[in-house]
Amino acid sequence: MSFQKVFLTTLAVLSLCSSASSQETLQIAVDQSFEVVSQTVEDASLTPVLTIDHARLAAAEGVEMPPSRVQLFSDLRVNTMILQQNVRAGLDLPFRVLSYAENGASKVIYTPGSFLAQRHPLTSGSTLSDFDKRIEAAFGSLKDTTPQPMATEGVDRDFAIIELRSQFPVAETVDRLKKAITAQSDTIWFGEIDFQREAATIDVELMPAQLLLFGGPAPGGVAMADFPAIGLDAFCQKLLVYAGEDGKAIVLFNDIAALAELHYGHSAKPHAMLNKRLTETFANAITQ
Repeated sequence: MSFQKVFLTTLAVLSLCSSASSQETLQIAVDQSFEVVSQTVEDASLTPVLTIDHARLAAAEGVEMPPSRVQLFSDLRVNTMILQQNVRAGLDLPFRVLSYAENGASKVIYTPGSFLAQRHPLTSGSTLSDFDKRIEAAFGSLKDTTPQPMATEGVDRDFAIIELRSQFPVAETVDRLKKAITAQSDTIWFGEIDFQREAATIDVELMPAQLLLFGGPAPGGVAMADFPAIGLDAFCQKLLVYAGEDGKAIVLFNDIAALAELHYGHSAKPHAMLNKRLTETFANAITQ
């Protein structure tokens, strides 16, 4: 082998090693910010709901994406106050915080009360203030990374929401949707939140409303590869099922392409493909 070839090969190996080292450093930084928030959630008497390691789940399916870990946590009183004003805001409950890497830096982003207020018109300033105070309580111990609220410019009523009408009541609609989702081999079922049942524990009557949580590590990883910030709200995927005036369920879920455009100013083909797949899957489950 010539000296030139050896030199170029050495450079290539060093470049790969440097890239791997950089990725490992970013993963460590993301893990650290995630763990700090997780501990502070506990210290602030907030209720952990779900954590998802987007990148590691995707890697297990052979899909590469930047480090990304989201956590959902809750305050029952704040949740219930918001749902009493507008049950559709359940699509954006509970609190969400994303630790992720982008452009060589570790970042933390969260969903602020202003996003809920614009997307699901909420009028109580005190309720929104309580929402922000409680989510910000989870950041008290963060030192190296300053959490940033997600952008809300251009967000208006029902922004990025896809709505379907079910032929069935909430309980049967939930059963049908859960069967359709878990029948897909590339999908993980994370769980569900029964908002009505939770509200009853503090003696508040609420209409039937449930939030279903699931995700596909491989298709989700592809969709997030160049758009990691959408791991905050588009993934895991969420379905809000609540009772309409006629007793039949209304189903809401996120428009992935629209959320990508909110975060990055543009979307990509995988986002549109997932929107189409999800819409067809849900519509078939609740209309047949």
